[in-house]
Amino acid sequence: MSDYANIYVGCQGWNYDDWVTPAGASRVFYPRGTRAEGMLALYARAFHTVEVDSTFYAVPAASTVEGWRKRTPERFTFSLKLPQEITHRHALRGAHAARVFESFCENARLLGDKLAAVLVQLPPAFEAVPENLRALGEFLPLLPRDLRFAFEFRDYGWFERGTTELLARYGASLALVEGPWVSRARVWELAEVLTETDAGARFVYVRWMGERDLVRFDAVQREREENLREWADLLKEISARGREVFAYFSNFYEGHAPASANRLKRLLGQTIVAPEDLETQPSLF
Repeated sequence: MSDYANIYVGCQGWNYDDWVTPAGASRVFYPRGTRAEGMLALYARAFHTVEVDSTFYAVPAASTVEGWRKRTPERFTFSLKLPQEITHRHALRGAHAARVFESFCENARLLGDKLAAVLVQLPPAFEAVPENLRALGEFLPLLPRDLRFAFEFRDYGWFERGTTELLARYGASLALVEGPWVSRARVWELAEVLTETDAGARFVYVRWMGERDLVRFDAVQREREENLREWADLLKEISARGREVFAYFSNFYEGHAPASANRLKRLLGQTIVAPEDLETQPSLF
């Protein structure tokens, strides 16, 4: 598989004013004058997948989900964050969290085959202690098997092979995250397990975060070329194991997520849609 077509690369979100090319300036990402309502359709011409942050704040309305589905091409997919009401306010516990979870899954299913995965992002306070392990163990059986779930932990103690094995029993995956709360070496160690064995979920979820010290997102401000080369090699090995990979960049990683995503796509030999390509309308015929 020369272009590693089972590796889907995108960004954490699409609605950023900094991605719009200012009048009289060199191209950024979106064409000059692009409005918020036109961003998703343009984004979907450049990338095949996106991570949605807005669902972290509330269960998305059915009409919103239907709108996402209708405004994107057939092969495009969305990964949705689980609402913080479940992960942060209730820490995966209780009947109320279970009801919100059921409602979320019902609306997420409206995406049909455009739903890539659900990201369960847990807070730093959800530490790897017995009571939270018990809460996780009680929540995992609630996961419907027709949806894919990736769990992101912000406490270092969860980054153990035992966590990966526990999640895999329910078809879930440990999100591989490059962020300031966990060492790259620990994440790399767990990632390499996926290249050596057939253990684990049948998909891999990757996020590149970066330090939150940037204030604009219109250009690369810290070069991470060598780091991405190493990741590309690892993802190729994971891909060769038959696992689908969903990989998303934050603006904070290098300063401009579309550029980071395109850089990884080049390293994978995938086709790039450059900002200048978005200046022209696609043919309807």
